[in-house]
Amino acid sequence: MTTVLERPVVVADDDPPGEFEDLLQIALDLDTPDGFKAEIIKGTIVVTPWQRPYYFRAMESLRERLAPHVPEGHRASTSPFLFAFPKAKRAFGPDLYVADTGAFEQLQGPVNGAALSLVAELTSPSTRGADVKDKLAVYGRHVPVYLLLDMQAEEATVFWDTSPNGYRAHRAVSFGQSLAIPEPFGCDLDTSDFGRPSGPGR
Repeated sequence: MTTVLERPVVVADDDPPGEFEDLLQIALDLDTPDGFKAEIIKGTIVVTPWQRPYYFRAMESLRERLAPHVPEGHRASTSPFLFAFPKAKRAFGPDLYVADTGAFEQLQGPVNGAALSLVAELTSPSTRGADVKDKLAVYGRHVPVYLLLDMQAEEATVFWDTSPNGYRAHRAVSFGQSLAIPEPFGCDLDTSDFGRPSGPGR
């Protein structure tokens, strides 16, 4: 029997967190239940559930709309992979990403975060803090474009122009409006499919 938890579960021993490489190997070897992912956030392995079913519509819509605009040799996907950022001592499993397909030729280990041209995170009450703080800070030094879909506020924000201190530019729109995605994508994103469903089970 598997218990689904609404809050993230922190996996840590009694000892202080080890070196990043050790944590990374533990995260990769961790036998997480179906529907859960392990990430390294602030020096600790954190296990969180994958997104709720109704997020599928937004994730698939986003993937389909970005696909024609991805850089050559890159692909947009929602397949679960762990991307490592060794300098930041972090490893994240984005909800959606665009990455160089050549980075997936390795037999094992995490994928190099340098392969990413875009990441997208869809917030939930339990993960929003990491999405808007720790992940924003790390992505802002390494990933050209970060798309944050705030599913609670129903707002989409795109960040770009990386620097050692994080992103230097961003713009936000409410769901239903068009959001301009900067280069290397250079497209307008329709966000009308990103809101909550109105039917039963909302």
